[in-house]
Amino acid sequence: MNLDAGIFPLVNATLNFLATILLVVGFVLIKQGKERGHKRTMLSCFLVSVIFLICYLTYHYLAGSTRFPDYPPQLVRYLYYVILATHVVLAMYVPFGAMITIYYGLRSESESSGQGAYRAKHRKWAKITFPIWLYVSVTGVVVYVLLYQVYPPGQL
Repeated sequence: MNLDAGIFPLVNATLNFLATILLVVGFVLIKQGKERGHKRTMLSCFLVSVIFLICYLTYHYLAGSTRFPDYPPQLVRYLYYVILATHVVLAMYVPFGAMITIYYGLRSESESSGQGAYRAKHRKWAKITFPIWLYVSVTGVVVYVLLYQVYPPGQL
């Protein structure tokens, strides 16, 4: 089977965009008190993120890395690298933060009052994980747009 690595950046950006939408929907649902919908949405978001990670690793295994070109203005290159660096560093947290947050959320379902220790831990982790996960998903799309659409390599 011959995989074309060229499709992966678009697939990855699409998965990041979908994760962004699911994160926002999940946030809105929990604010509305719709726990079942929130649970399903956030588990779907986690699945999308796992698929993203598999595609991302596959792409970099097949194609290596793509360097941001030298032709954009220096301010744009600086901004790109700041976004990329924060994206990469925070992305390392997301799988672990998401798994811990999900674990406590699922465990809280077994608590009779719905306000027990697991629910408190879920909320505590979610307050940290949600904004980081959202930032990583949004900046993943921004990196794609800058690198492959606005300033594609080899263009002048």
